[in-house]
Amino acid sequence: MDYRFSTNVANLKSSAVRDILKLTQGKDMISFAGGLPAEELFPVQAVREAADRVFTAGTGALQYGLTEGFLPLREQLCGRMAAKGMAATPDEMILTTGSQQAIDLLIGVLTEPGDIVLVEKPTYLASLQVFALHGLQVVAADSDEEGIIPEAAEALIKQYGPKLLYAVPTFSNPTGKVWSEERRKRMVALCKQYGLLVIEDDPYGDIKFKSEENYPSLFSIAGPAENNPIIYTSTFSKTVAPALRTGWAIGDSRVIRMMAKAKQAADLHSSTMDQQILSQLLRSFDLDAHIALISREYGDRMLEMHSLLEQSGLSDLTWVKPKGGMFLWVDLPEGMDAEALLRCAVGKGVAFVPGISFYAGEPKRNTARLNFTHNKGARTVQGVERLVEAIGEFTVRS
Repeated sequence: MDYRFSTNVANLKSSAVRDILKLTQGKDMISFAGGLPAEELFPVQAVREAADRVFTAGTGALQYGLTEGFLPLREQLCGRMAAKGMAATPDEMILTTGSQQAIDLLIGVLTEPGDIVLVEKPTYLASLQVFALHGLQVVAADSDEEGIIPEAAEALIKQYGPKLLYAVPTFSNPTGKVWSEERRKRMVALCKQYGLLVIEDDPYGDIKFKSEENYPSLFSIAGPAENNPIIYTSTFSKTVAPALRTGWAIGDSRVIRMMAKAKQAADLHSSTMDQQILSQLLRSFDLDAHIALISREYGDRMLEMHSLLEQSGLSDLTWVKPKGGMFLWVDLPEGMDAEALLRCAVGKGVAFVPGISFYAGEPKRNTARLNFTHNKGARTVQGVERLVEAIGEFTVRS
């Protein structure tokens, strides 16, 4: 049979992270590749008790539900968003199958094939897959230690007239950067000036290593949901558990209604059972205390990896020490190809994600993303040792 696949899908690159995860299954492999939370920190007992309460109440959780999502959970999330300065009603929110689906739905309802999307350089690789699947062109603006550079973004806006901006301003994937408040305000003003819609993706914002530091969302800076150029997305994947596959988006009610219409064509609704379990969890479980716990633990794991790299003796490695999130972005020695290095590293039993996957245009080939949340102690020590050995051996070979 001659299967004729769509051009967009046929040309779609497989996710480097998913491919590396398959590569590491069933082997003595220490992986710094996937953005995996620590399983031992999952609130297993609290989730089990929440599920028991859901099924004690009856069988409704097994029935079809609203496309927009379980109303009590939307109401609870609106309260949590309000505590962060984001004003939205349940009609201005939709629950999705992870925040990844929210991005896909937004691209589907806000763009046409051939439209241009503006991103930060580098950016989240799965978003680049979504843009490619929808036939979009991507232009990338330079960034520095404070985030995307407004002057660079404005020049690209004037030159290309992009339809929207996709941004991860708080503990970004892959670099772990956090935009300064001044940079956030300037970018919101710039987007309003040029009528540029923004997808603000915030899966990591709660995982901050200094609890006293606050980073206002672009959405909160721009104002209430109605007529807001920002559509905000987040997820329970990093704070509760990925397998519950529940994310959300808030924005102007007109955008949310269009997302619901598109979602009806995609999957009718996300898991009502998972949403009701999460709603029960929020009623009886101190999620903020849990987030504080994992933030402290992940901060310790970040410092562990940071210290090991500092002590490695490789003076030509550079990185920015992250203030939150799950990733450490490394610049390897000049001229080194991280994809070639990965093959050497896997042979020694350690994996990472080459930075090339996160670039829309010409990539920096000597970059790598390391996840510090999934391993700790002896595993992290051994993994860094293997990586350092691979870099040293690869440098000699080169």
